[in-house]
Amino acid sequence: MRKQENDRELSRIPASVWVLGFVSLLMDVSSEMIHSLLPLYMVTVLGISALMVGVIEGVAESTALLVKVFSGALSDYMGTRKGLAVFGYALGALTKPMFALASTAGTVLTARFLDRVGKGIRGAPRDALIADITPAAIRGAAFGLRQSLDTVGAFLGPLIGVGLMLLWANDFRAVFWVAVIPGLLAVALLLFGVLEPKKREAHQPVNPIRRENLIRLGTAYWWVVGIGALFTLARFSEAFLVLRAAQGGIPVALVPLVMVAMNVIYAALAYPFGKLSDSMSHTRLLALGLVVLVAADLVLAGNDHWTMVLLGVALWGVHLGITQGLLARMVADATPADLRGTAYGFFNLVSGMAMLVASVLAGLLWDRLGASFTFYAGAMFCVLTLAGLWVRLKREQA
Repeated sequence: MRKQENDRELSRIPASVWVLGFVSLLMDVSSEMIHSLLPLYMVTVLGISALMVGVIEGVAESTALLVKVFSGALSDYMGTRKGLAVFGYALGALTKPMFALASTAGTVLTARFLDRVGKGIRGAPRDALIADITPAAIRGAAFGLRQSLDTVGAFLGPLIGVGLMLLWANDFRAVFWVAVIPGLLAVALLLFGVLEPKKREAHQPVNPIRRENLIRLGTAYWWVVGIGALFTLARFSEAFLVLRAAQGGIPVALVPLVMVAMNVIYAALAYPFGKLSDSMSHTRLLALGLVVLVAADLVLAGNDHWTMVLLGVALWGVHLGITQGLLARMVADATPADLRGTAYGFFNLVSGMAMLVASVLAGLLWDRLGASFTFYAGAMFCVLTLAGLWVRLKREQA
């Protein structure tokens, strides 16, 4: 009976959401084949310090989040989302060969920067498009489905990377060249497989970041923005999970398997928790995700044995499955339809700033005080965020 109900729920999700999910899957296969190996490549081949890894990752990821504010606002201004999404995915695909050619930290930083610019351009319009085409009653399930398919790609990518590293005797560059193929396939699928709703005939180009429009976003939206920023401070770049695994003595070619383990769990939980968010208190779900992240940080801080690293990484995946689709859904619920692109953009702008701070701080703590202090700091930010959620929950109950 429950299976039939679940099948009916999935069948109600628009076909274009499914296609967008598979586009994300292919691009994540491409990206994670590279990113799961890149920290090790930077440290072992290029001789880059952990602090520099943190700087590169922080600049790269925060760039993606910063760019989203402009692409999201532009999609609201134009009244169309797909074109910007196609451009963003295409830019991401075309930067992949740069990783195979990189021989210095500067080249890696440039490649990561441009790759993440592409991610930033496509992210907000894509999420706004999902909100546009999905009925509100199943919006959580739709975001959860896209996130789940995206995460399938995130574990297939490292898995393929591990296989090719073993087959080709740790030839990083050869693996990076293969990653170009699924990236190009993702662009083709988006271009020909996604149907965007027709632009509203009454749509008039309006600057969505004018003061009067920003006021329309409201207090509920800005609360979501604040909580999202605290989440980002608590969850720094996942490159440090890879480095922690390497400390535990896992062979270089097998280190990406820790990301496979995390993303298998993430993919399995993203849709069920997304669906649950359609009927459960969002604040309680966020609090649950933070409790799990605290547990992950404490496990990773306490021991670098490979079994404990895998446990910590698994808990990290549970946390992501609970929270990431939920935050996307909360942004959509808190904003007017004509400002959704802008709303996702500002949400990610603030999160981008937090990501830069978190990743640089994580790298600094790692170099100066050791890996354990990096994860203890993450747990501390989790506790601060939990305090904010507790205040929010008390207000909801009042």
